[in-house]
Amino acid sequence: MIRGGWIKWALVGIIMLCNAAADLMDTAGMHQHGKVRDFGPSGIARLMGSLMRNRYILGGIVANAVGFFTTMSLLSLATVSFAIPASAGGFVLETALAKIILKEDVHWQRWVGATVVACGVALLALP
Repeated sequence: MIRGGWIKWALVGIIMLCNAAADLMDTAGMHQHGKVRDFGPSGIARLMGSLMRNRYILGGIVANAVGFFTTMSLLSLATVSFAIPASAGGFVLETALAKIILKEDVHWQRWVGATVVACGVALLALP
């Protein structure tokens, strides 16, 4: 049973914003860092040390944490079969922000895919 009315949709919105912000910041941070070439234990240790000094990565970690705890709050009000698919609506937001902020070349197939996901999310709003 889904309880909470408008609160559940507000939580979904926060989750979508946090996920989009986290993914954008993580992408910007990794573009700033460059390619990861050494996957050995010492290379991973250097990578972690470097990334922990990157403000974009740190911002992405904070946004992911807020999104995680917001998801836990949503799951206390709604079923998992609503909560997780509803938060997938962020794919459209992330696609748009990738084009606008990161200047990615987003082909029409990705727009169609993101729109199909958004239509599925819209179906969740039906009684």
